[in-house]
Amino acid sequence: MTCVLVVEDDLVIRSELVEALAAQGYQAEAAASGAEALEVADRHQPDLVLLDLGLPDVDGVAVCRRLRSAVPDTVIVVLTARTQEFEVVVALDAGADDYLTKPFRLTELMARIRAHLRRRGPAQGERVLTAGRLRLDLPARRAYVGEAEVALRPKEFDLLAALVSRAGEVVTREQLMDEVWDENWFGSTKTLDVHVFALRRKLAEHGEGMERIVTVRGRGYRYEP
Repeated sequence: MTCVLVVEDDLVIRSELVEALAAQGYQAEAAASGAEALEVADRHQPDLVLLDLGLPDVDGVAVCRRLRSAVPDTVIVVLTARTQEFEVVVALDAGADDYLTKPFRLTELMARIRAHLRRRGPAQGERVLTAGRLRLDLPARRAYVGEAEVALRPKEFDLLAALVSRAGEVVTREQLMDEVWDENWFGSTKTLDVHVFALRRKLAEHGEGMERIVTVRGRGYRYEP
């Protein structure tokens, strides 16, 4: 499951962010201080960190620098009430990937998170995704169940890869539309259901039950390995 660490000393903001992230299907972890953030990051190896610069114990820029060293592949998005441009530049130089100035819109934050995770893609060096008998060769864009190749259309492959890369976790409809189609997609999401149906049918033809792709009502889909 994709893990997002929220480092924020304000209890109200921290709780709201954790709740919003959980609602989007992320594993949301939280820390109220720099020291706690480093400890939680070491334990959970988050995919993305939301880092408030105004922490009570350690300067947020120093925490950013230490997070970048401890979890080099993570995405760090700085949340700051500081409006001086040079302070933001210092944070970016310390290893942050992006920043948002408080107050910010939750919808914008979630869009930034999805965009960063989409660009981050599979873990560095990962070329093959596996889930049970299913194997996806990412560079070749070929899918196999056992030794048999499954003929997939381009969007079907992308959709299956998005689900299998997070096997066992709920991937929301919004996340799938953003990742597989386009972050600016404004049409009906019915196309997602059509592609899921096609995937289920093709996997079933190769001995993988249609129940592999589970519908989570009101949320999205989950691939069960």
